[in-house]
Amino acid sequence: MIELSWDESFTRILKKWRKKHPELVDRFQQKLNLFKNEPFHPSLKTHGLAGNLAGYWAISINYEQRLVFKFLSDTKVLLIDLGTHDEVY
Repeated sequence: MIELSWDESFTRILKKWRKKHPELVDRFQQKLNLFKNEPFHPSLKTHGLAGNLAGYWAISINYEQRLVFKFLSDTKVLLIDLGTHDEVY
């Protein structure tokens, strides 16, 4: 099982995102729970990032929304950013 961690910056991002997208909060929670149990489940579309974000990964919340994170170890992840494809990349 994956252990999630985040900092104050991500807490602010998440708070704003929840206000902006209340209809996606349940879906976000479902994806996060799935991610904790099976981080490479096909429905998450987990993928490594390149360029300036090399070393970071992302999962899809829906067609537009992405959650960016970094593996700190095999079982620990730091949540970095959340938003549309254009906002987070």
